[in-house]
Amino acid sequence: QVQLVESGGGLVQAGGSLRLSCAASGIILSINVMGWYRQAPGKQRELVADIASGGITNYADSVKGRFTISRDNAKNTVYLQMNSLKPEDTGDYYCNLASGFRSFWGQGTQVTVSS
Repeated sequence: QVQLVESGGGLVQAGGSLRLSCAASGIILSINVMGWYRQAPGKQRELVADIASGGITNYADSVKGRFTISRDNAKNTVYLQMNSLKPEDTGDYYCNLASGFRSFWGQGTQVTVSS
């Protein structure tokens, strides 16, 4: 089994920045995808960004140019640098690791962006 622990959430003003981290532990296959999802109040959970072990990235249109996802394969850790934050970025952010038929989720970290 795999455990994912997120950190870095908080309260910021619009235009500010946050950096989220997610560290995975346990038995992890070297070929995998790690990503960040978010769920805003009253909305469906959506993909924010993900990154494969080989480095290929994918971003939601709403965050392109503002967020950057990166990873450290040796540490099984994924990061999300969030700049120029907007109130609509507010929500619970969840880390995900997927490989083969398995998918694992972190407990979530809250991000609140005030006007």
